[in-house]
Amino acid sequence: MEFIGTRGASPVYGGVAILKGIAPDGGLYVPSFFPKLDREELENMLWMDYPERAACIMKYFLDDYTEAELKEYADRAYARFKDGEPAPVIDIDGDSFVMELFHGPTLAFKDVALTILPYLMTAARKKYAGGEKTLILVATSGDTGKAALEGFKDVEGTEIIVFYPSEGVSELQKLQMQTTTGSNVHVVGIKGNFDDAQTAVKRIFTDPECNEKLKEMGYALSSANSINWGRLMPQIVYYVSAYLDLVGAEEIDMGDKINFVVPTGNFGNVLAAYYAMRMGIPVGKLIVASNVNNVLTDFFTTGKYDVNRPFRKTMSPSMDILVSSNLERLLFELGDRKPEYVNKVMSELNRFGMYYVDFDKLTEEFPEFQGYSATEEDTASAIDNFFETHDYLLDPHTAVAVSAYYDYLTETGDPTKTVIVSTASPYKFAHDVFMSLTGSDEPDAFRAIKRLHNFTGTEVPEAIAKLRYAEPIHTLVIDKEDMEKTLFDILRSKDE
Repeated sequence: MEFIGTRGASPVYGGVAILKGIAPDGGLYVPSFFPKLDREELENMLWMDYPERAACIMKYFLDDYTEAELKEYADRAYARFKDGEPAPVIDIDGDSFVMELFHGPTLAFKDVALTILPYLMTAARKKYAGGEKTLILVATSGDTGKAALEGFKDVEGTEIIVFYPSEGVSELQKLQMQTTTGSNVHVVGIKGNFDDAQTAVKRIFTDPECNEKLKEMGYALSSANSINWGRLMPQIVYYVSAYLDLVGAEEIDMGDKINFVVPTGNFGNVLAAYYAMRMGIPVGKLIVASNVNNVLTDFFTTGKYDVNRPFRKTMSPSMDILVSSNLERLLFELGDRKPEYVNKVMSELNRFGMYYVDFDKLTEEFPEFQGYSATEEDTASAIDNFFETHDYLLDPHTAVAVSAYYDYLTETGDPTKTVIVSTASPYKFAHDVFMSLTGSDEPDAFRAIKRLHNFTGTEVPEAIAKLRYAEPIHTLVIDKEDMEKTLFDILRSKDE
């Protein structure tokens, strides 16, 4: 299958799209068409394990890989998850379910894609790179950074540099990144927010002079953010898998619609659900859950996308985003897959920090999308009430989704079976979760973990417990204006 650029870049094969990460003109790669999973195919997948389902779905997009290759990569990647289950679906009350995506090595949903991406990228390097080393450049609002570092550490022919807002992630997220070992990993804090980091990374990708300097040093840029098709594609799998799990458990019949509620900031996670729907998964509603940085809520309720607003730090930091990069892929569909439309809209965003779309067309073309947002008080209440009612512990991001879901239910009374997408372990945000449950402030991260465990009786993940004794390795913090300079300083130090 060929992949086309949202801004008009020339088509490439799947492996090249993964290797490049972003199109040369700054656009994003999308499949030239959406393959269809017919009823027979879905019924065949009912009895497959998760890696088999993953290979079966990815083969439609990556025909420059063999299905045997994809199955091998999926087996290796998902063996790293607890019980080999990357996306178990938990019944909450017979009508709502939680899909747990936090059983991987870094306890966040990004693991589902970032454990398999290194295999896909390494294979693509052998097919297409011509001897160049790969530089993975990542901007993170928390979870992507650690998942990417863990996935790519010590991968031959690869260097990875992660930029994160030094005061914009949780203490445990920061420790997870700062303590990562590996001869090829580099972690840099910036004095700024995630949007600052993301904007600078995109600028580096599209700067011809910067890319020429990297080429002279023997590097080709790629990304582990969800702008990379190799990040987004594996996320489609867990939506298909969740649907099949509900059919297999006789909670729904094949062909019944279900809803998904997805906490999102950069729009990649819920976009993967939309792509699963385009492939044939029956979906009623895709509920886009935002925190107080609710630019996506406004977009889906008014058609106006406006980043000219205060940036707010919240207890759900991975959603503290105002520039949602993956929305560009949906705009490509809204504009009838015409790059001219995307270029016009992106130009307005760059110039004015906002744009409008035809709201009637938006709601007509994408009736599945519903936007809701949660305040900090809403998020804390959701954590407390859900634990009291269901004896189930939520992290703040999933709590935003739960709050959005109950707002949607109050508004619509929709009886459709619904899957709430749970994106991280609550222990990564122990301070805020404990505060939400008890009203007690415990500023020390590790005392908060202990107190949360004692209060709830839930298990502390080993990956969190061992951080207490880990020494930070990567402590560099820079001004956001110095990101490009720091990148080259790091690469030069590797050559000395």
